[in-house]
Amino acid sequence: MTDRPRISARIGGISESATLAVDAKAKAMKAAGRPVIGFGAGEPDFPTPDYIVEAAAQACREPRFHRYTPAGGLPELKEAIAAKTLRDSGYQVEPSQVLVTNGGKQAIYEAFATLLDPGDEVIVIAPYWTTYPESIKLAGGVPVYVVTDETSGYLATVEQLEAARTERTKVLLFVSPSNPTGAVYSPEQVREIGRWAAANDLWVLTDEIYEHLVYGDARFTSMPVEVPELADRTVVVNGVAKTYAMTGWRVGWIVGPKDVVKAAGNLQSHATSNVANVSQVAALAAVSGDLSAVDEMRTAFDRRRRTIVRMLNEIPGVVCPEPQGAFYAYPSVKGVLGREIRGRRPQSSGELAELILEQAEVAVVPGEAFGTPGYLRLSYALGDADLAEGVGRIAKLLSEAQ
Repeated sequence: MTDRPRISARIGGISESATLAVDAKAKAMKAAGRPVIGFGAGEPDFPTPDYIVEAAAQACREPRFHRYTPAGGLPELKEAIAAKTLRDSGYQVEPSQVLVTNGGKQAIYEAFATLLDPGDEVIVIAPYWTTYPESIKLAGGVPVYVVTDETSGYLATVEQLEAARTERTKVLLFVSPSNPTGAVYSPEQVREIGRWAAANDLWVLTDEIYEHLVYGDARFTSMPVEVPELADRTVVVNGVAKTYAMTGWRVGWIVGPKDVVKAAGNLQSHATSNVANVSQVAALAAVSGDLSAVDEMRTAFDRRRRTIVRMLNEIPGVVCPEPQGAFYAYPSVKGVLGREIRGRRPQSSGELAELILEQAEVAVVPGEAFGTPGYLRLSYALGDADLAEGVGRIAKLLSEAQ
């Protein structure tokens, strides 16, 4: 018998997606008959708009979509993404700067795999989405964390970023609006951070998947638009999942310099070939259409946002800043930890999340998954009644803390 490990160190070191794990556990409990309410997955509760579904249905009947197509994406979709990028963010790019991927996750990994050599460092602002560090490490990079908290609205400063920069720093990962916090950087902050990155010869990978989900006075701004001199060192990641309620269709994209997009496309040609053509045609209908369906969803999310923040802040020991974008609340629960609740004293947000699932039958994701223990993430992309019932259950349980 060999002593060699059965699983490679590279893959063995990957953590399971915490958000998907929580969602799977909640669904399993519901299937077993328990009335679980899930705040775990970042998935709109709306159906994909009808005109998008109809475009996909028509594509199923066209033989040309039954065959391989270019690995980098349907030419007509790449053209539409370039047009949509100009329409929505003011960033003018050519179709040759677009790579269509199997969702945003593949876009993120391929971007890091294309940019990073072993040992290159990536500055990651925490709280961060669970997939970012794993993608960086898989690509051979080293994530370096800049931790923010509720006192700053989860926004990082240039001074914090500079303190994390070393001679090995190659990339800044920038996300606005943010998952998991809903933080949105102002245009002035985007410019300041972008100019700092440009002055230090850094690359920027910016994830714009939540670009259309901003509320109140908040404004989405794209870094290569605010800082044009950085455009040749910026990779933008985006997709249809959140904006058009298309999480299951698996279509994302990279927008970036032509040499980076070409190299990432070479990787994709060996990894997956083209994205499913039916999904690409659906994405074409989505990005080419108007934003009326998006406006309706944003109105609902905004209403739920205000409700969840109000209800969470009414719970003793819980502090929840108002998110300005995306569809997540990220409350601090540090004031609850260590107190007795039904015979247990949760010492971490992970233990508290487990207690909430078992005793209140509500699924939330603990802050440990996002690099900041002491917090919970709750997605408010679920029905108004379920939202109120779920937070009400949490409030009832935590009111017993002694």
